[in-house]
Amino acid sequence: MAYSLLASLRLPAAAGMVFDHSDLRWLVLGGATALTLAGVAALVRRPVLAAVLLLAGGVCGAAMGAPADLPLAQFLAFDVALGCIAAAHPRRTAIVSAIVAAGLFLGYQGIRLVTGWGVAVTETVLLTFAAVVAWLIGRSVYDRREHAAALRARATTDAINVERLRIGRELHDMVAHNIGIVALQAGSANLVIDTQPAVVRQALLSIESASRETLAGLRRMLVALREADPEQSAPTPGLCDVQRLATATSDAGLAVDLRWAGERRTLPPEVEVSAYRIIQEAVTNVARHSDARSCQVSIDYQDDELVIEVLDAGTGVGRGTGGGYGLIGMRERVNLLHGDFSAAPRPEGGFRVAARLPTLASAP
Repeated sequence: MAYSLLASLRLPAAAGMVFDHSDLRWLVLGGATALTLAGVAALVRRPVLAAVLLLAGGVCGAAMGAPADLPLAQFLAFDVALGCIAAAHPRRTAIVSAIVAAGLFLGYQGIRLVTGWGVAVTETVLLTFAAVVAWLIGRSVYDRREHAAALRARATTDAINVERLRIGRELHDMVAHNIGIVALQAGSANLVIDTQPAVVRQALLSIESASRETLAGLRRMLVALREADPEQSAPTPGLCDVQRLATATSDAGLAVDLRWAGERRTLPPEVEVSAYRIIQEAVTNVARHSDARSCQVSIDYQDDELVIEVLDAGTGVGRGTGGGYGLIGMRERVNLLHGDFSAAPRPEGGFRVAARLPTLASAP
């Protein structure tokens, strides 16, 4: 609108003026200014209406100039608005705005033909090109924003799934082992309840201890899930707890032959936790799915990896390819550390679980 006012003041006697400096001319310019301001105000809530108002204001302002003049500056506000609409609204709204722009441009050219002014080809091409560029820029911004939002949503979903699987593995490994000890002790006590009360008493003490440990572990996990500060999360087990695990399992009736090899050293926390949980789950599987009375656990500290092996001589079946979550959880832990995992029956009888976990700081 400022451009139209300045052009009118600079060219008061232009030969091609449609109107002279009458009240009607200034009224039309005032109306064009009002339309432009109304379009700016409606841009956020009613984008299509805003495009119509801004374009109508530009057309009215341009109509007050020379017949051959269709200035690009007169429609810059509309081009900016068209770009904003394309950038902030869905494709349907952006397309409707573009169609409205094309319709009004064509309508204005029709008026020029009817009044004998002729079609301003060059100016029309420039205006159309500017509108198209503004629309494409807006759509590019919109698509980039949508893509970024989709990536964030996918990352959030993946993070939730990873955390859900981690919590599931922790619950399974912790609860299944202690419940297995409870089942072993209860079964042993039931066999000698009438003849060996001392053994029954010891079994009940072991059941109580395992139950309290399970409740304490569940409580720690619930507290960790409620805490917003990761520094206050519950402590996690490691290889230093394997001896205690072997002792508790042996007391429950399954003798664990624990063998260490290599130079014992502190490993990355994720390796410590995964190694402990793999041993715990493998020993639990021996107790639950095998008739073996003992198993062998080997832990070998090598230069760049930790090798774990759990062997038993039982005759239980269904542990190699079953649908339980124990083997799945162990395999997931190893895969997250980019290690190797195997679980299969032994040719000489029994079952073997083996895992190789990279221990270098540069390992993935």
